[in-house]
Amino acid sequence: MVHMKQPPTVRIPKSRFKPRAFEYFRLVEQKRQEILITDHGRPVVRIAPVEEADEGELAALRGLVVKYVEPFEPVGAEDWEAAR
Repeated sequence: MVHMKQPPTVRIPKSRFKPRAFEYFRLVEQKRQEILITDHGRPVVRIAPVEEADEGELAALRGLVVKYVEPFEPVGAEDWEAAR
């Protein structure tokens, strides 16, 4: 396996990111460039390209959620099997 040197992470304020989001997504996809979104200089979100290894992990998760009735409702402690 050949490891290519990854370009340095680009830091972008969220106010600049919002109106140009798709442009930045293309940068990540095409140039494999990682982006760090900041809020008042503080890092809050990292956008990184998906690697082949990540695809395998995602594939293992596909189909695990069979039914999700109320996805926006809060989950109570009684709903967690580990909490019982």
